[in-house]
Amino acid sequence: MSSTSDVFVRRGHPIMFGLIIFFGIVELALSAWLTSRYNAHHNYPSGDVRTVSRFLLFASLWTILLSPVYMGLFLTSTAGSIFTSIASHFIFILLSWIFWLAGAAALTSALGGGLSCHLDAVSYCGQLNAEEGFAWALFIMFTFALLFVLVRGISVSRGGDGLRGQLVNTA
Repeated sequence: MSSTSDVFVRRGHPIMFGLIIFFGIVELALSAWLTSRYNAHHNYPSGDVRTVSRFLLFASLWTILLSPVYMGLFLTSTAGSIFTSIASHFIFILLSWIFWLAGAAALTSALGGGLSCHLDAVSYCGQLNAEEGFAWALFIMFTFALLFVLVRGISVSRGGDGLRGQLVNTA
């Protein structure tokens, strides 16, 4: 592995995971608020919207609980551990990617592609649109992270380390 790519990874990993955590917190706030409103007032547009908001609450919690662990271990682990390996990153990012794809697509489908708040008489229209937008944004971020880990995994395995190799040289 070249030192240039190591520098790129050392700088890019915390930035990407920081953005994922930030957007995950925003999505958590939206989905938790909508879930609490729907539970209290039963004014959800459809059962699908209510269910998907609950799923996005789970996906947000998953993201903001595990992403800081991966970022913290990456920043502090000098010897390399299983959690800083390419395989571990790939599994976490792939599962997250699946969660966000499923949640964003299901909400888009439940909303019929989105809501026009001045035409549709739907409670919490703006919040639903924001929830949908942030879900897609998180899916896109995890897509870039997944592609990067795949490319990095291929280059590391060609170097002989295999997928248990680290994202950056620890030497």
